[in-house]
Amino acid sequence: MKIRPLQDRIVVKRVESETKTKGGIIIPDAAKEKPIEGRVVAVGNGKVLKDGKVRPLEVKVGDKVLFGKYSGTEVKLDGEEHVLIREDDVLAVTESA
Repeated sequence: MKIRPLQDRIVVKRVESETKTKGGIIIPDAAKEKPIEGRVVAVGNGKVLKDGKVRPLEVKVGDKVLFGKYSGTEVKLDGEEHVLIREDDVLAVTESA
């Protein structure tokens, strides 16, 4: 399914968290927390400013981002969980070394 979020919204696919600790202990599903990290799948055109101009978004498709634990709206696309958030909810863009 193709999706194009409106304005300054972003579709993020959560990165799966580890199911085992470094010591080898398996974490049950009930004890897992929602990941606050994800990969950007789709972005909107940009934020409409008060003067009518459109400011393009700073994040792009493929960026790995950190966002608030309870941010956005969860949606299911093609059977997979995604989160629809505003650019303001993105805390940081992470870069791999």
